[in-house]
Amino acid sequence: MATFVPRNVFPALHSLPRSYFLGHHKAGLDKMKTMLSHIDLVIECRDYRIPFTSRNPLFEENLAGRERLIVYTKKDLGSGGQQKDRNRERLIQDFQQPTAVLFSDYKDKISIRKILDFARTHATAVNSLTGSRMMIVGMPNVGKSSLLNALRGVGVHKGKVAHTGAQPGVTRKIGTTVKIIEGEENGEGVYLMDTPGVFIPYVPNAEAMLKLALCGSVKDTIIAPTTLADYLLFHLNADDPSVYGDYVSPTNDVMVLLDAMARKTGRLQKGGEPDMEASALWLIQRWRNGHLGRFLLDEVTPETLESEKRAHESAGLSLSQGRKMVKELRKQKSRQKHLNAL
Repeated sequence: MATFVPRNVFPALHSLPRSYFLGHHKAGLDKMKTMLSHIDLVIECRDYRIPFTSRNPLFEENLAGRERLIVYTKKDLGSGGQQKDRNRERLIQDFQQPTAVLFSDYKDKISIRKILDFARTHATAVNSLTGSRMMIVGMPNVGKSSLLNALRGVGVHKGKVAHTGAQPGVTRKIGTTVKIIEGEENGEGVYLMDTPGVFIPYVPNAEAMLKLALCGSVKDTIIAPTTLADYLLFHLNADDPSVYGDYVSPTNDVMVLLDAMARKTGRLQKGGEPDMEASALWLIQRWRNGHLGRFLLDEVTPETLESEKRAHESAGLSLSQGRKMVKELRKQKSRQKHLNAL
């Protein structure tokens, strides 16, 4: 029997959409800017599985002038708690200096208390009689609302106040502030404001868009589920192809995997034909819920950190620049479509 060899490169998909910057994203960002004078600390959430790709330079550009804490959410979906994971986290913390960095799983009270301790220390330094106001920001579906609910639950032992969901766009407007830490003596405590997720105006490359879509930052209707499933299969094979061994032996053909999954799970259309799209969505959701391995889509090494640093220094894409790039990309696609029709 031939030894299975996984793909070492995923094919470039130049036709993928490269923007998901919606109207309520811009409205939310504009509102955040107007409220910044009342905010003591900005808590920026990024997805642990895509620590580079889930960074949005719009926050640094528009919310400058306030101390910032970066929280990498959904740690439970990307970390196995091994030494290699801890080493990677140290690399990220060193890279982000002097900005403080914490890693979080909203179901893990220890990691939630670390964030509360940071907020409490910061609030004490501010020493305001009216309490401390903080704002939580991040890309769509990065886990802001889940984190806010966890901070409130552990901090003041109150129930959920922010709605959460599997698809992006659940939070569309800036909410009222909620208390996460009780005040001491005559103090008012610490309050946190939930905000809508804000997408970047233009995604620099097609693979970054695949990563964001696979992690749920864009709706599942934006990119074909079979395309996302194929990209996931590429990473599953690189990490551990045995995770789908109940359905089929290791394969680089996503249709073979989806066909086997459809038949075994009963996802069939009329006539007994396998429903490939339904199986693709089921596969993606299984990974998002941590049932098909825990790994990162972004590679974190000293070399990739150096590349990220160079990209960071050349970043600063404004909204107008982003719109121009999206418009130009559409023109290129239109011209290519016209040429293909000749």
